[in-house]
Amino acid sequence: MAAKQANPAGAAPTADPAVTIQAQDGFLLGTFDAMASPCEILIETDNKQLARQLTQLACNEAKRIEYKYSRYRADSVISAINSSHGEPRAIDDETWRLLSFANTCYQLSEGMFDITSGVLGKAWHFDGSDRLPAQSDINALLTLIGWQRVELTAEYVTLPAGMQLDVGGIGKEYAVDRVAALLSEQAPEVSVVVNFGGDIQVTRRRINDQSWYIGIENPLKAKQGETLVKIFQGGLATSGDARRYLLHEGKRYSHILNPKTGFPVEEPPRSVTVAADSCTQAGLLATLAMLQGKGAEDFLASQGLTHWVYR
Repeated sequence: MAAKQANPAGAAPTADPAVTIQAQDGFLLGTFDAMASPCEILIETDNKQLARQLTQLACNEAKRIEYKYSRYRADSVISAINSSHGEPRAIDDETWRLLSFANTCYQLSEGMFDITSGVLGKAWHFDGSDRLPAQSDINALLTLIGWQRVELTAEYVTLPAGMQLDVGGIGKEYAVDRVAALLSEQAPEVSVVVNFGGDIQVTRRRINDQSWYIGIENPLKAKQGETLVKIFQGGLATSGDARRYLLHEGKRYSHILNPKTGFPVEEPPRSVTVAADSCTQAGLLATLAMLQGKGAEDFLASQGLTHWVYR
């Protein structure tokens, strides 16, 4: 067995000049870029020093998680696992928890949510074109998919040679919840909205029990107008194919892929937004609904959670 060693995690900067603070109606807005998304921290305060402190904390934590788990960084934990050539790779507690959650997603979805299926991105390029991959290319990649083949313990993960992990499907929601928890510890009396590219967590109710109003992604807004959601506390997440799809011979191919067939899920909604206690939970349920294809509405109704579906 390979010797246990510290995980590379990247070193997020302690201060980021790209962090900005500006006044809005009754609150301050902190912004920065991370995880390939515009990130916003809405803070119910007029204290600019506090707002900058919280935004910087949020930025540091978001980038720490990005640097640690991005498969695009050679020094990340995920890259170290993906280059382990079938040998056991030591992991820390945080990675164990994240991969354990991925295992829960796999079990709940009956194998449809599979973090080893990112290799299909080598064949599929959702750029709005009409180019479909060859079946032979799909078949070759299917041999490299199957979370059930990964061995996971609290101390080690063993990934079969040639396979890859991609936690992008859960990483941003995880980062939102982690940042929200940190900001709650730092300023427990302040209501904060953490918004990373539409994945959202509200830390607590506002002063005088007011709600926040959040605009959710609506791919049909040209016909239906914007959708505003009133939220007091909790998580909100959206999954959809508004920007990533292919159009071939009049048929739309969503970027939501079935890891069992290697092809896009049949007849998924254009987007699904779910409200839940946490952003991670909301993101999981939104993705699971998309994976149901034409059965998305029935799945969401069975969960008893507030949701919005657009087709």
